[in-house]
Amino acid sequence: MDLKKELLRTRSRNRVDKIVSYIGSDKDRFKQLVDLFLEGPYTVTQRASWPLSYSVENNPLLVKPHLRTLIKHLENSELHDAVKRNTLRLLQFVDIPTSFQGSIANICFLFLQNKKEPVAIRCFAMTVLFNITKENPELKNELKVLIEDNLPYAKPAFISRARKVLKALNF
Repeated sequence: MDLKKELLRTRSRNRVDKIVSYIGSDKDRFKQLVDLFLEGPYTVTQRASWPLSYSVENNPLLVKPHLRTLIKHLENSELHDAVKRNTLRLLQFVDIPTSFQGSIANICFLFLQNKKEPVAIRCFAMTVLFNITKENPELKNELKVLIEDNLPYAKPAFISRARKVLKALNF
């Protein structure tokens, strides 16, 4: 399969599933998708983000060699929302190595506190942060305060995710 051509075809869930199935647990195919995601052009990057996140959901270990690069990419302030959303989405399914937890936590706190970010990005950032607090309990209070500060003005999706995270933080 020519991944780039496939990504540029009509975008649909069926096409994403086809790409994810093609990648399976193949490290070389996954690397090819990551490379397309990172190198662009913009349309390719945006369209690669969706199957990338689903591939990681199915096979979280595939992303391990690419974490440093993806984190660096996520720090780019010019990223399209779809790229941010799907990168954060895939990070939910990954056991983040200790060496990357600080960088990812900083990025996620910035996204979570930025009310101009779309709700999905903020919700995925919240979940990634919650997962990091399991190994870094000192971040629990900071996460809890930030969530609670945002609740009065939040959209329903944020409120729903926040309630689940707050309940889990309190146990």
